[in-house]
Amino acid sequence: QVQLVESGGGLVQAGGSLRLSCAASGGTFSSYVMGWFRQAPGKERDFVAAISWRGARTYYADSVKGRFTISRDNAKNTVALQMNSLKPEDTAVYYCAASSGGVVTTGRTYAYWGQGTQVTVSS
Repeated sequence: QVQLVESGGGLVQAGGSLRLSCAASGGTFSSYVMGWFRQAPGKERDFVAAISWRGARTYYADSVKGRFTISRDNAKNTVALQMNSLKPEDTAVYYCAASSGGVVTTGRTYAYWGQGTQVTVSS
């Protein structure tokens, strides 16, 4: 069983930056693909970014490509999401998730989820 705890959300003006972090415990962190998803009010949860077991491969939604960067530190059991050039449409609850494998852009692939952290971008 893997426990995931996100942190780093908050309120930021458009054009600003935030760094989200997710701390994992209770499992072998390096054996999981890690992903970030987000859910805006009244909308479905969407894929944001994912990173492979050793960090060699990263995947991004088109809407965040070039602005967001996902990274992981297997020694510290953490995964981060650096978000730059934030836009009001990035406002959402952001979730960290862990997967043993599969299609990394699909939420069903992920067995473990954090509780989420709110990101609000003001215009």
